[in-house]
Amino acid sequence: MGRVARVIRTIAVVVVLGLALTAVLIWQASGPQQIFGPQEQCVAEVDSHEAQLDVQQAEHAATITSVAIERQLPARAATIALATAYQESDLYNIDYGDRDSIGLFQQRPSQGWGTPEEIQDPVYSAGAFYDALVQVDGYRNMEITAAAQEVQRSGFPDAYAQHEDNARALASALTGYSPAAFHCQFRMETIADLPAEGMGDDGLTARAREVHDELLERFGELELGGFEPGGVNSGHVEGSAHYDGRAIDVMLRPHDDAEVNRFGWAIAHWAVAHAQRLGIATVIYDDRIWTARRSSEGWRSYEHPSGNTENPTLRHLDHVHIDVVDNG
Repeated sequence: MGRVARVIRTIAVVVVLGLALTAVLIWQASGPQQIFGPQEQCVAEVDSHEAQLDVQQAEHAATITSVAIERQLPARAATIALATAYQESDLYNIDYGDRDSIGLFQQRPSQGWGTPEEIQDPVYSAGAFYDALVQVDGYRNMEITAAAQEVQRSGFPDAYAQHEDNARALASALTGYSPAAFHCQFRMETIADLPAEGMGDDGLTARAREVHDELLERFGELELGGFEPGGVNSGHVEGSAHYDGRAIDVMLRPHDDAEVNRFGWAIAHWAVAHAQRLGIATVIYDDRIWTARRSSEGWRSYEHPSGNTENPTLRHLDHVHIDVVDNG
């Protein structure tokens, strides 16, 4: 090997080692997400307990909880359901199990829980679980594992107890009792790409319409605004997603009512849980904002561009703002 070649090789080795050292220093200072991008995960943090899930688990947890909310069941019911689904399927909608058990709750078609197709529908399976739970006398005051066992009749009746802390944290956040306590993070490129879409006759893009329809399916009767046939052309800040038909406002009144505020946070957390699948870019509520582009930062303080700190609408105290990504 010639002298020039040895010098070039030495320089190359030094450069590689330098890059490796830089990567290590960044890793130590900022964590792996600064190198590889945000880790895909969701977190519910309540009373110093942190429940971590992947995005798919979070979607199922949010769906299970939304069914309880739509049925006006207490948060305790959601806690019991979540602990059960943790134990039975780890919050995955699996198509296998012991004998003919399938789905989030490992329900058996042969035992009258429904058809295989029905049980594999998370909304249906959660509803079937709650149908059985509300028949359990005194379930609200029972131990979580005992209430779950009354429904499931498992061969391991105490197994549900190991999931109680995670279930409580998730239920508290997803029912809105713990504001800004649940968030997801993921890379923007993981949002499913769609062809460029225009505004429909109803004033919404296809993505926004899907969010609109799922909100009504999951939470029942809602007052939805921020759009109109033909589109809106005033009433929002310059560049607002409302003008493109990409935004929906879930109106909440009276805004200073504690129960209404809890419901608002339940909707906001639900939107974040389903953000990757639905292509949700922004959720704003109650002086807080979550964005997909900065999802690793969780919920951040929000101030309206006007600087107004008095108007409840500008502070998003009386509505949850949800907008979707722009495929244009």
